[in-house]
Amino acid sequence: HRAGLSMSPRKQNPCVLVFQFPEYDDLYCKYCFVYGQDWAPTAGLEEGISQITSKSQDVRQALVWNFPIDVTFKSTNPYGWPQIVLSVYGLDVFGNDVVRGYGAVHVPFSPGRHKRTIPMFVPESTSKLQKFTSWFMGRRPEYTDPKVVAQGEGREVTRVRSQGFVTLLFNVVTKDMRKLGYDTGPPDTQGVLGPSPPPGLPR
Repeated sequence: HRAGLSMSPRKQNPCVLVFQFPEYDDLYCKYCFVYGQDWAPTAGLEEGISQITSKSQDVRQALVWNFPIDVTFKSTNPYGWPQIVLSVYGLDVFGNDVVRGYGAVHVPFSPGRHKRTIPMFVPESTSKLQKFTSWFMGRRPEYTDPKVVAQGEGREVTRVRSQGFVTLLFNVVTKDMRKLGYDTGPPDTQGVLGPSPPPGLPR
């Protein structure tokens, strides 16, 4: 047997990403997945990029991407359970494309609808001179491979700064987990959704 895991956006309930950081505007988001050797994607895209969005006009000043992410994985081993890695980008005052935040979270383990708020961070220069030079040249510190955010290896030598939050709404479907002896909570479900999104988030 092979267990299955699916993130389904649903036409009426796409995956919603909300970036909360009032200092920035006109941002877009890249995503990719990190998973163990026993996992394999069977449908959907492992990585993608959203549209550019602007701050809402209300008091929250949130940046909302109603961006569908639809992907299915299979595995015989829960080790290396998939994580989604987010990289948010925007333009600086010189018109350079710079990273505004990295973050990662595991795809929820149980079926149904889930909300996750991810703290975002950016790498920092190690000295004031490097910081000024990178600002002046428009080349801010960033990871060559954003997947390092989920792996943790080498992260202890990276200097970072917290910067905002991204909120995701997941619709998760699992299949045949119990046949392999794994209890993910409620019985395996094919498309059963949880409660409506919390107030303040787009539907």
